[in-house]
Amino acid sequence: MSTSPRFYRMHNIIQDYAWGSKTAIGELFGIENPTGQPQAEIWMGAHQNGCSTIEVNGQSTLLSDFIATDMPAIIGADTTATFGELPYLFKVLSAANALSVQVHPSKAQAEDGFAKEEAAGVPRTAGNRNYKDPNHKPELVFALTPYQAMNGFREYSEIVALFNALAIDELAELVAALEANQNEAGLEAFFEAMLSLSGERKDRCVDALLTYAQANKDDALCALLLELAEQYPGDIGLFSPLMLNTLTLQPGEAMFLDACTPHAYIKGTGLEIMANSDNVLRAGLTPKYMDVPELVSCTRCVQMPFDTLLLAPTANDGEEPGVAHYPIPVPDFKFSVYTNVADKALTTQSAEILLAVDAPLTVSHVNGDTVTVEKGQSVFIPANTGEYMATSTGQFARAYN
Repeated sequence: MSTSPRFYRMHNIIQDYAWGSKTAIGELFGIENPTGQPQAEIWMGAHQNGCSTIEVNGQSTLLSDFIATDMPAIIGADTTATFGELPYLFKVLSAANALSVQVHPSKAQAEDGFAKEEAAGVPRTAGNRNYKDPNHKPELVFALTPYQAMNGFREYSEIVALFNALAIDELAELVAALEANQNEAGLEAFFEAMLSLSGERKDRCVDALLTYAQANKDDALCALLLELAEQYPGDIGLFSPLMLNTLTLQPGEAMFLDACTPHAYIKGTGLEIMANSDNVLRAGLTPKYMDVPELVSCTRCVQMPFDTLLLAPTANDGEEPGVAHYPIPVPDFKFSVYTNVADKALTTQSAEILLAVDAPLTVSHVNGDTVTVEKGQSVFIPANTGEYMATSTGQFARAYN
């Protein structure tokens, strides 16, 4: 019987983006932060901007290099044929301040935009580059703490009502046009016009928004506007909470963020899994480049009813105790959460990454290989592992495809 390793402890990069929390990851996982830098994201995967390492034959090895040694065996033959790489990136994301409002292009839009920028000779590292790769970036977020976010456009009538309440004279014509055209075309025109406000007109509109918010600061939405204004003073994205659904996921709740849907993470810590892409088109709350026409061309300006935002798991305790599988409408990744399971039999069909969330996780194989990781640590499992057993008195998350 083969005694080759079936499990590989992962050593993961922590990204220190400025919006990250300096304390949350330490509080949740006991990971030290001796330099006091923001700990924004833990990356688990083979992305070139933050590739995990594993130990192979006693040597620290990039996960991407390990995968390249035998891609069909390690990530699976079907995944190799379809994607040619590990098709997802798994993260812990911890935000103390809001991330930019953003839209991710569809697969077709990304392929087209990437090809055009390549042909035009725009450097991939250029600040005004829209498409870093030819891939889409759908994503799922699973809350570990209360997790405040924006996702999708509010219902048309609600947007009209919120802007009418502001009664900003300089926006009256735009709001009236949306009120008369409460449909996709009307919202697209309104969204583009709002993002295109500039100069003194933009400043006056933002000032009027904050005057209104200050006068109504006991209202939760107005309190959010004032909080965001401290982080991004004068930013046109301060109008985003009036256009987008705002919600707070409670621990254990999940949300899917599809291509072409504007969204933003405001604060909190959660797990995030996404297609292996770095394509972001920004729509505010950012000092970075914004290409409004390109953004709007990649945005579906349709209303998303509030009661459709949460993503419920498909498995219930009667079918599979302690297991929650989340229905993902793309082939790039799957995501499941397991709670208090003993010798749970799992079978690989692709490369998997397991993260221990709040208690140690032990995985074992019939060949005798056994690995235990502590909370906040992860293990990589190649596709050719086959059946293995997992045990945890707490919760662990499983990323696969």
